[in-house]
Amino acid sequence: MLRFALASLSPIAVLGAACVWGGAWPLAALFYVTVFVMVMDRLPIAPLPACDTHQAARLGLALNIGLAVLHVPLLLLGVWAVAAGPDFGVGQRLMLGLALGLYLGQVANSNAHELIHAGGKWPRHLGKTVFISLLFGHHASAHPKVHHLHVATDDDPNSARAGEGFYHFWPRAWIGSFRAGRAAENAARARKIPPPGLLSHPYIAYCGGALVMLVAAYVLAGVRGIWVLLAIAGYAQMQLLLADYVQHYGLRRGVRPDGRRKPAGPQHSWNAPHWYSGAMMLNAPRHSDHHQHPARHFAALELDSATMPMLPRPMPVMAALALVPHLWRRIMDPRLARWQSAAPLD
Repeated sequence: MLRFALASLSPIAVLGAACVWGGAWPLAALFYVTVFVMVMDRLPIAPLPACDTHQAARLGLALNIGLAVLHVPLLLLGVWAVAAGPDFGVGQRLMLGLALGLYLGQVANSNAHELIHAGGKWPRHLGKTVFISLLFGHHASAHPKVHHLHVATDDDPNSARAGEGFYHFWPRAWIGSFRAGRAAENAARARKIPPPGLLSHPYIAYCGGALVMLVAAYVLAGVRGIWVLLAIAGYAQMQLLLADYVQHYGLRRGVRPDGRRKPAGPQHSWNAPHWYSGAMMLNAPRHSDHHQHPARHFAALELDSATMPMLPRPMPVMAALALVPHLWRRIMDPRLARWQSAAPLD
């Protein structure tokens, strides 16, 4: 667990220093969450083995809660620093905003994802709070109630189709998951007796919480604070959608003779075995096992290169490649074709 804690918590210290002291720290923060992570992944260090013990689960949940508690203060401090930091130049503001967006998108989102799958009510509320603070609250409904149900089918807005570029996928997934998550919540509420009150609808909390964050940004830094929050949150959202795009690109479940979809298996998600980015993102790149065991805590997730499709580069690198569609397709389409020929729609 120490490796997970160091990899996920250490960027907060660098980002906090960048927000408070400026100077060369914004460059250091951007370097840390990009080049440093890439270099560390290239070191010949094996990924941690899966650890499915009570102690690992308990320590993992403590790390999840700690990261969530630090999240909103870091986000608001970052908004203030980028929007109103008195000693920041344009370049420093840009580098700090990019570094914050990358960290929040890759680590805070991964942590919130862990929390909304947790067994307790309060950890799940913490996960929802993180998503709400990033103006992406609906993901807390759409992910468990739509994505996990329909993953690797065209019914899931967040499962990219073969040949689909990220810039087409991005708005389709955002809008589609918002609508599908709301429809799933409405259907669940319609089954309850007596019917729940309107104010208990999760989407009220999602939209109301987003408004609270925008007001907080205005109090901190005026109208510029609102624009900075929108930019940082939008960039963090893009990182989450890039992860969905990369992890499910082109993979599809087959259909049974009775017309029902075959269950999601290890072959329906792309995975990455790289040790440092995996630890930093709380094993989010071990995606196949997560879909097979959604309640399994991150330290217990397993990898099997024989049955799980593997990405050729670490997750953050593949997310960057996805921003160049022709390069992404040149690298991934042959791999997708080979995997589909080996395991055709099973």
